[in-house]
Amino acid sequence: MMQNLGWTWAQTVVLLAAIIALGGAVLTATVTYALNQRTARRERQARSFAEALAAIEEYAEMPYRIRRRTRSEEGRYELSEKISDVQARMAFHQAWLSIESVDLGNAYKELVAMAKKQAGGQMKEAWKEPILTRDAQMILKQAYSRDKIDDARESCVVLMRMNLGRVTRRSVRINRGGVEP
Repeated sequence: MMQNLGWTWAQTVVLLAAIIALGGAVLTATVTYALNQRTARRERQARSFAEALAAIEEYAEMPYRIRRRTRSEEGRYELSEKISDVQARMAFHQAWLSIESVDLGNAYKELVAMAKKQAGGQMKEAWKEPILTRDAQMILKQAYSRDKIDDARESCVVLMRMNLGRVTRRSVRINRGGVEP
């Protein structure tokens, strides 16, 4: 006896359901992968931005380190090495951020320039100050000004946030003097 080997509607429905389920699984996996990659990229980018800002902060703290230096030649050598290291890191981050975004690279370049101008001048003066010899002298009577550094950093941070997608260009106005919210 011959059997009917024809295709039934029930078989078609089962096949279509399997194809739709497989397609849905592939789509879900693709979307999940893309979102995970985007999140990982943002985290790497945010970490890079934080490291760039940390280099500026370290440079801005140098006048305090110089003021509190020891008498030893090794101490002076270590300080000058730290200054060189942080300048090299700032240069690295400046190049990296310029690759990331021209606007962001320019903002960081301005931040580096302000840090070198303001903190660099303060370092120069700190080297001229007498070496502190008592613990009580370690508490400096007056803080070094950071207003120019802070203003340039704020402009840079706004652009970093824009690059991370946390602020839109519409909500920020960029002009020659910096960034305005």
